[in-house]
Amino acid sequence: MATIPLRHGAFLPPFHPMNENPAACIERDLELMQWLDRLGFHEAWIGEHHSAGWELISSPELFIAVAAERTRWIKFGTGVISLPYHNPLMTANRIIQLDHHTRGRIMFGAGPGLLASDALMLGIDPNTQRDRMAEALDVILRFFKGDIITERTEWYNFVNARAHLLPYTKPHPEVAVVSAVTPSGGRLAGKYGLSMICVAATNPFGYDALGANWKIANDIAAEQGKTMNPAGLRLVGPMHIAETRAQAMENVKYGFDAYLGYLNNNQQRFIVPPGKDAAEWFTENNYGVIGTPDDAIALIQRLYDKQGEFGAFLQQVHNWADFEQTKRSYELYQRYVMPHFSGDNRPRIASFDWCTDHRAELTEKRSSAARAMFDKHEAEQREKAAMVRPVKGKEAW
Repeated sequence: MATIPLRHGAFLPPFHPMNENPAACIERDLELMQWLDRLGFHEAWIGEHHSAGWELISSPELFIAVAAERTRWIKFGTGVISLPYHNPLMTANRIIQLDHHTRGRIMFGAGPGLLASDALMLGIDPNTQRDRMAEALDVILRFFKGDIITERTEWYNFVNARAHLLPYTKPHPEVAVVSAVTPSGGRLAGKYGLSMICVAATNPFGYDALGANWKIANDIAAEQGKTMNPAGLRLVGPMHIAETRAQAMENVKYGFDAYLGYLNNNQQRFIVPPGKDAAEWFTENNYGVIGTPDDAIALIQRLYDKQGEFGAFLQQVHNWADFEQTKRSYELYQRYVMPHFSGDNRPRIASFDWCTDHRAELTEKRSSAARAMFDKHEAEQREKAAMVRPVKGKEAW
């Protein structure tokens, strides 16, 4: 039994086919955030991309600003801001402003940038991205604290620079770094005691690296006199669920092949054997879930068995099914998967089972009470019938 309450959320790249109206796609993403908020999901992380066609959101901060106005409870994170693409002071200031706009519903997710095509358009050597991310993260954390910084690197220059508005959240919003297969995310998380988002937790390669990267984070944190908090560890995986596996498989015919085609167009990763159904192959190899709430529970439990304690499971948003079926998938998750891990129904189940165990006793007590009531009523009626009322004189009154 986990001791850390499991939170539930979404990781929105987003993925949208290129034959759809892009404005409508972004609007549906916003509607999905409202749906998740109503269902009681805890958080949503929004990606940043600038190329490759499918992933339409170039500014997670702008998207979050709109989504926050349409929602009440759900927290939003940048998932992630690609730090090498931005001046660190500008990034710090945007996050601080969002923190004030949302009254603390913002989280800051940082990464080096996933798409090589993004970096090449900006004239950035992909080999420099992880080093630049480390430099930017260090200085952003100092801006959050209110430090005045004079510092020059090959790609930024600060002269007595400072954030003239400090965060609404004290000391600052939660900061998370992404981790996939390489140890870079774990190293930074450990150095600064930050949260981690494992974006490929259900991918066989990312799944195998979970323990190693978490150990790296913990080892480096210990060297710094810090302790990693598993509540800040988030694991990401794709799923679509329906009432039956057959229905789920039918639903994903809408968009699964196109999704896989996009990912392979960016980098050949998913090689489906000839003649094999792609969705069936995907689930058989544990890349994600296309099935029922029970299958979703089994996937999360598999992550627990591999990783141990973690704080949140984030569903990768993918548009495998049409929008109504997608919303239904999240609703089924809320109805059946969330309470499985929260234990909210345990007292109800215990109460029901207690009644089952004591059914004979309860039945006898109920019958005995009913018989007593009938006996009492009959006795009262007999007593009334025995009474003779005078018809004259003051006794009649």
